[in-house]
Parts: sequence; structure tokens; C-alpha cells
Amino acid sequence: MKQRKMLKSEYVHKSPYGNIRKDTCELPNGIVINDYFVNEYSDWVNAVVLTKENQMVLVEQYRHAGNDNYFEIPAGKKENNETDEEGIIREIKEETGYVSHLKPILLGEFMINPATQNNKIKTFLLQDAVKQYEQDLDETEQINIKLIDFELLGSLIKTKEIKTHLFTASAYFMAKNFLSES
Repeated sequence: MKQRKMLKSEYVHKSPYGNIRKDTCELPNGIVINDYFVNEYSDWVNAVVLTKENQMVLVEQYRHAGNDNYFEIPAGKKENNETDEEGIIREIKEETGYVSHLKPILLGEFMINPATQNNKIKTFLLQDAVKQYEQDLDETEQINIKLIDFELLGSLIKTKEIKTHLFTASAYFMAKNFLSES
């Protein structure tokens, strides 16, 4: 398939959280789209964190757009030229206080929503995690830690007994598949 031709691009909003870009592009058939909005974000990392007792470490956070609290896996964006592994290890430690002597295992790398966003997410599995630190949260973060039996979480997601989002659900099922094949 042929790519679109960029005719014009301008920023309508810039912030530390992300930018919104308005593009004018021409389709291969000659049709011009004048207002194609692209959300520019940093790449993200997230991880399924499992304790030695096979408990999954989740963070509970209020999410403004969802207007509710959600159980999620630890996640965030890389900082200061970190590698993906360094970024997720730091995020896990800051949000939960958990660490592991094992290296994170890459489960997958995906575009978030290539129709409107330019960023990717890398999902990891971190095993044998133990709590060694207190949380070190940003001033805008309020996070509760919740441990749930790894085998039980799938049914809690399917029956909607816990509120979560696609990143956590897909990461859980990727980890479950990886572990069943190991």
C-alpha cells in the first residue's frame, strides 16, 4: 500500500505529557485530508511483575478520563536515555517498591494506536520480585499496591470483577502464554 503524502504539519498543543499535531495529507488516490490529528507521546514500558509466591503485583490508580480507579501493571515512560529494561525496573521500584535479581523478559513490542498515536509500548515479565523499598511516587501520583494470585487474575479480568485496561489484560495473557510454553 502506498503511503500518504504529507502536505503540511503544525502543532496545535505541546506539553510535557505529549503533543497534538495537525497534519494535512494527500491519499494515494488524490483525496486531501486537512485535519488529521496525531497524538505524539513518548514510548512506554510496562511489566507483569510476579513474586516468588506467584502473586501478581498490581497498582491501583484513579484515571481521570475513565472517571474511576483501575488495577494496572506498573508502567511509565523511559527517562534520561534509559534502556527499556532500566526504565521498567525504575518504574516498578518507584511505583511498588518491588525489585528482582532476574532480568526482565521482553514479551512484546507494539504500536499503541498507529491510527492516531506515534508511540510504542514494550511489555516485560519480571519474576521472583520481592518488596525491598517504599514507594517513591511523583507528586501527582496516588498508587495503592495490590497482590493478586496470578492464576486467578484472568478470571477476574474476564468477569469484570476488577477494573483494568487493555494494556494490563494483554500483558497478563502474554505472560500466561509465555509461562505455559516455558
